[in-house]
Amino acid sequence: MHDVSADSPTVAGSTVPSSLAPHTTLRLGGPARRLVSAENADELVELTKAASRTGDPLLLLAGGSNVVIGDDGFAGTAILIRSRGVEVISRRPDQLIIRVQAGHPWDEFVAETVTAGWAGVECLSGIPGSTGATPIQNVGAYGQDVAETISSVTVYDRADGVIRDMPAADCGFGYRASIFKHNERFVVLSVDFRLRPATESGPVRYAELARSLGVTQGDRVPLAAARETVLTLRAGKGMVLDSGDRDTWSVGSFFTNPILDGGAWEKLRAATEGTGEPPGWPGEGGRVKVSAAWLIDRAGFGKGYPGGDVPVSISTKHTLALTNRGSGSTAQLLGLAREIRDGVRDRFGVLLHPEPVLVGCEI
Repeated sequence: MHDVSADSPTVAGSTVPSSLAPHTTLRLGGPARRLVSAENADELVELTKAASRTGDPLLLLAGGSNVVIGDDGFAGTAILIRSRGVEVISRRPDQLIIRVQAGHPWDEFVAETVTAGWAGVECLSGIPGSTGATPIQNVGAYGQDVAETISSVTVYDRADGVIRDMPAADCGFGYRASIFKHNERFVVLSVDFRLRPATESGPVRYAELARSLGVTQGDRVPLAAARETVLTLRAGKGMVLDSGDRDTWSVGSFFTNPILDGGAWEKLRAATEGTGEPPGWPGEGGRVKVSAAWLIDRAGFGKGYPGGDVPVSISTKHTLALTNRGSGSTAQLLGLAREIRDGVRDRFGVLLHPEPVLVGCEI
């Protein structure tokens, strides 16, 4: 346990609140009144209990890859989750249960599974952030979601004051959603994954990935090939962190792909008649998931928008990523997000929703 605020410089004998910007992938956000780090699950629980006793607002940060923090910062205690560790807790010929601590970097874990011959998360390579954040967002990419492999999530329940194991069925997983999202009751301590001993991936589901691998959708490929191809695809879209590449100073996809009912989908098709069929993926109950990137681009917001020497812009590599070019502010980033949201709504009648967690700010 470490009080990061104590390391901050002093002005006229008082501590300067610690900036949260260096702890986010956007490099944006004002200071926290108090900033502490938890090196293990026990420390995380104790720091959470202390905040509850004092009534102090609490912000949990690990990789900071899916959070937008306001320029005024956070008027409470921010805990940096720095717990690490990967442990095999159950092993059968056809299945392993792997427990990963909440602060363990996600891509390090994925790399370890590929090296060890554990299949199930190889297509989630290159995603920034911590393992503990993956169930909160139900992280997914290239045809895999973590909900498919999560066995259970160990949490500290702030309401009841106990540590509990929550089976996947109790986690309320949905598209980029879970019971943990926008819910301060549960603090994720570790995640158990159910993986397969295998040298090959699961069936390749995503068309772009299959094309890049030179296989047919449904084929299996060596785990290492799946990982390396996903990393290459993500890097080409500015979705693999690189401190020297401002296109990666983002939260990844800023907007979720909208899911439309049948009537809304037909209205969208009518609105785009003559300009090409909007990409859509049928789902349950006649609903259709639509590409937010396609809508944004067709509404006039292309890669690099607005162009020129600006403090914030759409990534030059990926239409869904809003980026800090190095001198931006959260207010400017959210102003761009509002412009895009309103432009898509006015052009197509579809309302986009932000994917990251917004702290001390809104659009």
